Amino acid sequence: MKKLLLKLRIWHDTKGQDLIEYALMAGFVAVAAGAIMPNVSSSISTVFSKINSVMSQAATQG
Repeated sequence: MKKLLLKLRIWHDTKGQDLIEYALMAGFVAVAAGAIMPNVSSSISTVFSKINSVMSQAATQG
């Protein structure tokens, strides 16, 4: 019974869902902008590289 309750709690937990959706949307917009405006693609690449390094550091610390 305890396992069933835990599964139900996980099933209804949607706290991080919005953040993931916004991140995916921002990624798609960045890819589209890079495809339309090639001059911007290097700036977008730099931003995502910085985000990647920060996320990697956070993963190793936490």
